[in-house]
Amino acid sequence: MHQIISFFIRYKYFLLFLVLELIAFSFTIQSHSFHRSRFINSSNIITGFIYDKFNLVANHSNVKEHNLQLSEENSKLKNLLTQKNDTANTVKITVLDSLIYKQNFTYINASIKNNEYVKSNNILTINKGEKDSIYKDLGVINSKGVIGIVSNTSSSYATVMSILNENSKINARLKKNHHYGTITWNAKGYKTVQFEDLPRQADIKVGDTIITDGKSTIFPEGILIGTIENFELANNNYQNIEVTLFNDMSAIKHVNIVTNLDKIEIKALENNNE
Repeated sequence: MHQIISFFIRYKYFLLFLVLELIAFSFTIQSHSFHRSRFINSSNIITGFIYDKFNLVANHSNVKEHNLQLSEENSKLKNLLTQKNDTANTVKITVLDSLIYKQNFTYINASIKNNEYVKSNNILTINKGEKDSIYKDLGVINSKGVIGIVSNTSSSYATVMSILNENSKINARLKKNHHYGTITWNAKGYKTVQFEDLPRQADIKVGDTIITDGKSTIFPEGILIGTIENFELANNNYQNIEVTLFNDMSAIKHVNIVTNLDKIEIKALENNNE
């Protein structure tokens, strides 16, 4: 307290000068519209600048939450579109062609907790498991394309065999026609995979898009995979078809797990035939 009193006594003239300056400044602003408008504009600019900085910090801290919300909304939209298409396809199958095969899919949102992409048998870990209706052999995708297939599950988590895994085999076809083959990986880079077993009559070109063919019960038809980067033609057969992935497998955060609602019925029917 004594120090505060000493401060005011020591700087009393300077403080009196500041008070008089503020009073004069206030009179000037109040009596002149031009000065008043300039002062208001300046204060608005300063205030706006401060708010912008606070919002920038707040938005940055909420990026993770916003991304998760967007991913969840994406899953909901996929489910709504699936339901809508199922309704349309049901009418089409009943009225136009009873032989058309129909598949129903649902989508569950999840986040990547661990991501391997430089090993020969890469595995991803996601934060959804059996309590979320996640089981082995479900497809995993995101907005850019195929990620992999669920390999093992626990109550709250699951591991995913990445498309970048030497044991991975995914049915695929050319988008421009229905010539199909198998997507594999030779463990030589995380940006490309290989397209095998493609017939010679497919007539492929660099830049052609590769998608899932829908012949398995794991992925819906038409999920993106990548584009043909290069290939060789030897003994009238395609060899070394390199496909550049749409996904950057080193930077994956949110995914969708795909469940085929007709899978059990299809597998039971196929097992009976065997």
